[in-house]
Amino acid sequence: MDSDVIRTTRLTTTDRSGWLALVAKALGGADFDKSLLSYTDDEIRIDPLYDRARDVAPSGRVDPRKCWSIVQRVDDTDPERANAQALDDVENGATGLAIIFDGAPNAFGYGLPGTAEALLQALEGIPLDKTHLRIDVHPSSRMSVDWLVELLTQRRADPTKLSLSFGIDPAANFVGTGRLRMSIEALKASMPQSLAHFFAMGVPAVLLEADGRVYHNAGATEAQELGAMLAAAIWHLRMFEEERQPLVYAAPHIGFALSVDQDQLMSIAKIRALRKLWIAAQEACSIEPSQASVHAETSFRMLTRRDAETNILRNTIAAFSAGIGGADTVSVLPHTLAHGLPDAAARRIARNTQLILAGESHLDFVIDPAAGSGAIDALTGSLCEKAWDEFRRIEAEGGMLESLSKGRFQERVKAARKERTAKFRDGERAILGTTIYPAPEERAVSTLNADKRPLPEDGTVFCERLPALRLDQLIGSNA
Repeated sequence: MDSDVIRTTRLTTTDRSGWLALVAKALGGADFDKSLLSYTDDEIRIDPLYDRARDVAPSGRVDPRKCWSIVQRVDDTDPERANAQALDDVENGATGLAIIFDGAPNAFGYGLPGTAEALLQALEGIPLDKTHLRIDVHPSSRMSVDWLVELLTQRRADPTKLSLSFGIDPAANFVGTGRLRMSIEALKASMPQSLAHFFAMGVPAVLLEADGRVYHNAGATEAQELGAMLAAAIWHLRMFEEERQPLVYAAPHIGFALSVDQDQLMSIAKIRALRKLWIAAQEACSIEPSQASVHAETSFRMLTRRDAETNILRNTIAAFSAGIGGADTVSVLPHTLAHGLPDAAARRIARNTQLILAGESHLDFVIDPAAGSGAIDALTGSLCEKAWDEFRRIEAEGGMLESLSKGRFQERVKAARKERTAKFRDGERAILGTTIYPAPEERAVSTLNADKRPLPEDGTVFCERLPALRLDQLIGSNA
């Protein structure tokens, strides 16, 4: 081709009305809405084209000068093996570790034994001052805070120089395990006093968390997940308010954890919507808004058992979305998790997925790459509206824990899950390698030798449990 053609050719421009005329011609009389419009699980309309968003304030990580923390899960049932995995992770690029104890809603049947000794052994040799540490939500969350403090004391670590997240979320524990070990009233009365000295110490850590992953993996829509997270965070604030403790000191210590999946635009918008919702909630409480600390984990419900390698692509899109959306910490579930406890090779792929996105693709270089996107901005705004409606619905039911105890929120999640499952069964939606173009046979997948652990059965208050269910399980495609 003559290079002059490239230099001299000018593409024609058109306005929206001109574009619509071209679309009508291309459709040849077919209905525009049926052909080009789609709707999310929350009935949010998705248009094929959006105008550029104007005057959009950048939204990003708490510290935009740093890359997000690349977090690997420490979830092996054998503490010695878990320690070897953690050492390998931090030596090969991971900058954070998530401690998953057995019985946790997001342990998926595995996890470290719930003891101080197991924690001590799993973190042996880990450079605590250079590694972000988070303890995932689990039934003994409050007790594990003391275990970690004891470990830090033994290692003579300066807590003010560490990056910590303690992940205490009674609501996620309640619905994820179906039980609480004390009454809701006792929980409200005891938690502020038991955590007050941590606030007084001024440790820059996330103490309380609103964990949306348990709702997502059980089948919640994006707005339901966000609404439940906001309701859980407000429950935390109200708990301290009732004890006459200043909310301005508690709010910065509340963090969020959510799921990101293969829907790239939706995952980006969900993180952005969460930040907007948290600012609005704090302003409604008449406190100076603090930036939300967001942990993103790739979706468990999107993983497939059949043709497991396709999960690598789904995880890559999800991790990309978390990075672009501005998550502060990101964890990728190994692609073989649907088969069992992942081995070293699967963990390495999960870790390297993030290392390539950050170290080679430099996704963290721009503070907010999505700013100005009409599609993402419109989706973010619609998500905020739908999530706020869900939040108000939960509040009208007495708050998050009260709604869960009555089974109200569970009913809405189950309805959304049923409707979504029907769309996959009817062919309206598809899973590559499972419902369409399935692998001719299920290939062998290597996993570690580990038995799944049962959930705890002890409790004082009980509710209907929302279990984590993969989409391929629900539609019954050789799952």
